[in-house]
Amino acid sequence: MRRRRGRASLGARVTAGFALSALGVSIALSLTAYFLTRRSVLEARQSQDVRQTASNALVVGDALRFSVPDLPDVLSSLETPSGSDSMLYQHGQWNVSNLAFNNGSLPRALKTMVIRGDTSASLQYRLDGHAELAVGIALPTVSAAYFEVFDMEDVSRTLVDLALSLAGASVATTAVAALIGSRASRRIVAPLRQTATAAAAIAGGRLDTRLGPGRTSELADLAESFNAMVTALEGRIQRDARFASDVSHELRSPLTTLSASLEVMEHRRSELPERAAQALDLLSDEVSRFQHLVEDLLEVSRFDAGAADLSLEEVDLADLVGHALITLNHPGVPVSAPAEPVVIRADKRRLERVLANLLANADAHGGGVTGVEVGRRGPLAYLAVDDAGPGVPPEARQVIFERFARGKAAGRRARGDGVGLGLALVEEHVRLHGGSVSVTTSPGGGARFLVELPVDVEAPVDGVAPPGGR
Repeated sequence: MRRRRGRASLGARVTAGFALSALGVSIALSLTAYFLTRRSVLEARQSQDVRQTASNALVVGDALRFSVPDLPDVLSSLETPSGSDSMLYQHGQWNVSNLAFNNGSLPRALKTMVIRGDTSASLQYRLDGHAELAVGIALPTVSAAYFEVFDMEDVSRTLVDLALSLAGASVATTAVAALIGSRASRRIVAPLRQTATAAAAIAGGRLDTRLGPGRTSELADLAESFNAMVTALEGRIQRDARFASDVSHELRSPLTTLSASLEVMEHRRSELPERAAQALDLLSDEVSRFQHLVEDLLEVSRFDAGAADLSLEEVDLADLVGHALITLNHPGVPVSAPAEPVVIRADKRRLERVLANLLANADAHGGGVTGVEVGRRGPLAYLAVDDAGPGVPPEARQVIFERFARGKAAGRRARGDGVGLGLALVEEHVRLHGGSVSVTTSPGGGARFLVELPVDVEAPVDGVAPPGGR
C-alpha cells in the first residue's frame, strides 16, 4: 500500500502529539517551579542579609554615638558572613573593612538612595561577573550610612543547578511520553493495519478473509461491520458469478444449434444468392464472436466463483512458446530465449491460453506480433510479446486489463473479433500463478506485454492466487 508523500503516518503523529504535549506541560511546570523557587530563595537570602546588615548598622551607630572609635577596627570586628564586605560613609569619608573593596564597588543608584534619600535600600547587581547583593542602612542620628555587600554566587550556582535539573526532568518526561505515545499509537494503529491488510487481501480475491474480534467494544463493532460487509460482498459476487455461469451455459445450447445450422448453410453456399452469402458470412462471424464471448464469460465466472484451479507440471517456456506459435498459425514469429532452459512449475493449458490471447490481441490491435522473448530474472521467469502497433499510452496501461474496457485507445484498437475479455483473462490466469502482467514499450516502438511468473508456483487455495500475485 502506498502512503501519501509529505504526510507522517498516524502512529508518528500520535507519538509526536504525546511527546509535544508532555514537553509543553513539563516546560510550563519547570518554568513555574524555577521562578517560584528563585523568588523564594532570593527573598529568603535578601531578608537574611538585610537583617544582618541592620544588626551590624546598630553596632556601628552605637559606637559612633558614644565614642570616636577606630572605624576600620569597628568594621573588621563586625560579624559578617564569609565573602561579605562592610563600608561606612560619614562626613564625606569612606571607611572599608577590606582595602580591596572601595566605594566604587557600590552601585551609584544605591549610594544616592541611601546617602541623599536618608533611607535604607538593597540592590542586586553584578560586579566583575559575580552576583552581589548590596544593602545600605542610613544612620541619620550620626550623619552616616552603613553599607554591606554580600557574595551571591552560591545562590546563583544553586539556581543554575536547579535549572539544569528541571531541564533534564523535562527531557526525561518528554522521552517517557514519546515511549508511551509510541506504545499507544501501536495499539491504535494495529486494528487499522489489520483492516487495511484484510481489505487488500479481499481486493486480491481472498473473499474468505475476516477480521478477528476487537479488544474493545468499538473495535468489536468495527470488525463485526467489516465482516458483515465482506460477507455481503462475497455473496453478491458469488450470485453474479453463478448468474454469468448459468447464462453462459444456457447460451451454449442455442449456439450449438446455430453453429450446426450455419455448417449446413455453408455446404449450400453455392446455391445462395450473393447478398444471402454475404449475410451468411456476417452471421457466421457474429456467431463465432458470440461463442468466444460465452467461453470467456464461463472462464471469468469460474475465477469469480473461486472455482479456478491449477494443474501444475514442469513447463519449459521456450518449448511451450514454440509449439503454441505453430498451433496458433504464427510459425514465423522470432523467439528469443537463453541457452539454459527456463523451466517453471505452471499450468500448461493456462499459459497456452495466455500466449494465445496476447497473440490475438497483437494481431487485432497491434499490427501483428514482431517477436516473443523468454528469460529469467532471479526467482521470476518472464514471457514478453512485442507487436508492431503504435503502443499503449501510459494512462491506458492499467485500464486495458479491465473487463470490457473501452477507452479512446481501446476503441481504435477493438474493431476485430475481440469482446474485451482477452487481456482481462490474461491477468486472471497470470494472477492465479502468483505472477503479474504489465504493458510497456517494446524496443521496436510498439507495445510489449510482459508476463512475470514465479519459478516455483504454489497451488492456489479455493481459486485464489498465492501471495505475490497482483
